[in-house]
Amino acid sequence: MAEEKLNMLADFPAISTKTWKEKIIADLKGADFDKKLVWRTAEGFNVQPFYRKEDLKGLKTTVSAPGQFPYVRGTKENNEWAIRQNICACKNARKANAKALEVLGKGITALGFCLNKEKLNYRFIKNLLADIPADKVAINFSICACGAAQLAGILVRYYGRMGYNVKQLVGSINVDPIKQMLVKGKPLSREQVVNKIVDVVKAAKSLPGYRVVGVNTIALNNAGAYCAQELAYALAWGAEYMTMLTDAGIANYKAAKAIRFNMGVGGNYFMEIAKFRAARLLWAKIVEAYKAPIFTTALKEAAKMNVSAETSRFNMTVFDAYVNLLRTQTETMSAAIAGVDEITVTPFDATYEVPTEFAERIARNQQLLLKEESHFDKVVDPAAGSYYIENLTDALANETWKQFLAIQEQGGMYQMVAEGKVQEQFQANLTKRLDDVAKRKEVLLGSNQFPNFTEKAGKKIKETGCGCGCCKTKPEGAIATLPVARAAEEFETLRLETEAQKKQPVAFMLTIGNLAMRIARAQFSCNFLACAGYKVIDNNGFKTIAEGIKAARKAKADIIVLCSSDDEYATLAPEAWKKLQGAKETFIVAGAPACMEELQKLGIENFIHVRVNVLDTLKKLNAQLLNK
Repeated sequence: MAEEKLNMLADFPAISTKTWKEKIIADLKGADFDKKLVWRTAEGFNVQPFYRKEDLKGLKTTVSAPGQFPYVRGTKENNEWAIRQNICACKNARKANAKALEVLGKGITALGFCLNKEKLNYRFIKNLLADIPADKVAINFSICACGAAQLAGILVRYYGRMGYNVKQLVGSINVDPIKQMLVKGKPLSREQVVNKIVDVVKAAKSLPGYRVVGVNTIALNNAGAYCAQELAYALAWGAEYMTMLTDAGIANYKAAKAIRFNMGVGGNYFMEIAKFRAARLLWAKIVEAYKAPIFTTALKEAAKMNVSAETSRFNMTVFDAYVNLLRTQTETMSAAIAGVDEITVTPFDATYEVPTEFAERIARNQQLLLKEESHFDKVVDPAAGSYYIENLTDALANETWKQFLAIQEQGGMYQMVAEGKVQEQFQANLTKRLDDVAKRKEVLLGSNQFPNFTEKAGKKIKETGCGCGCCKTKPEGAIATLPVARAAEEFETLRLETEAQKKQPVAFMLTIGNLAMRIARAQFSCNFLACAGYKVIDNNGFKTIAEGIKAARKAKADIIVLCSSDDEYATLAPEAWKKLQGAKETFIVAGAPACMEELQKLGIENFIHVRVNVLDTLKKLNAQLLNK
């Protein structure tokens, strides 16, 4: 008998989207499809639970090829990116040089030097760059805008004397007066901003491969910006500089080629991929708007957005710091898949100390693994054609463009910063994000969810930063600045406060009644209270309330948490409360039972459940415990 062969098309006919949706609705058993499965993003648009081929129809993101305008699929015909490490050279050029030479032998292909303008001279730069092959590694500099033009002149002299072909040199001088206003509060007039960026562009005209004007939205990312927000302000920021430069007589293509975007990468994996793809598309369209009278080949080439991506500090933590490795790894993957030009991985310990040699090595190796073992550099725009990511890119581009236009209607980036509107918006945005963290709407593993119960972190916290003091001075007449915070900071402050006490508070689970409910609520409560650094003691269960209270007192508990079912709380909670009247222990009911109002009338005040503000609840508990 002949073997029967399958006909894939005939035996497995295509199923329509309508049929899929009908099946899903049936499985929902009456629940509303949109309310249950459609995701409303923080960016301001809806995401469907599934996408299909027909959802690609009409999308502009799918029509271009890698390296072709409008560059949504990348500005290159490969996916190579530079692995960057930043080095503080504010104090000692020779030490910074020694470290640079060391890391160049360990996989680094881009260096970032932080300079102090007070020490800037030719000898300093000569010592800093000694033996560094400037034609084989990208060299980036961060310096006060006041010293940037001088630095550009020194570099031109140095590279000339060393015999380099300046057309082969790539790097940047990160001049960004608007960032100075946002981060340091430096009050600058529009004329001062224009002069600073025009001066450095002119001074660096002999370095065609150097991008000397920076758009540093990493500052916004670290202030809690969502993807659409960061991108909208990045575009407005870049457009502001384009206008300033072209109005000052700089050719449009030279102005565009002078600008580099230093952007953050957050933890929203697919959204971050879409962000960088949408960024290239929209920036190319903005540069095209400066084409008068024609869109020249030089301007089209200059419309390639140059992006240096840096993993975010906003979601990094002090407690359970090795989780930072997981965060930065997925963030690096997002940036690499999206085709950025350069990536800096923030070392996992940067939140509590000057990164150690070990942490810096791991940060380098995170990128090397993606290249050497996962081959992320071998495929151009691997996300292309993904129904989900293509739709995400399109939706994010549309939302970003709306926000960009709103910024323009308010006078543009410079005016909004000078008037404090950007700072005000991000303060409100940060307040919302921190509130979401406090309520666990936004989860930070190890901080507001699933903490390490036994970890102590106080002794490992040291001074962070390069230690030169260059970021701590405030100018006279300072304007409002961006808020500086990490999502986990308030939980960490609370936990460190607990850790500083002579006696660690003890929370005892009085588990009784329904087996499934008492186990579930005890686990929830242990996780909840450990976020404040309390010692938690779980139990298998007690036959009576009296037995549970006796065991709690034997364990010297400061908190007794009643864990049972809603129905049983009506009798068990009043019984436990009566036995604990006048006692030193804090009494908590785990859950929000229907009888909660009646229990509150008896005087029971503390209830923990999924709808409470975790941070506020723990702060109140800490205040009660520390005042006893």
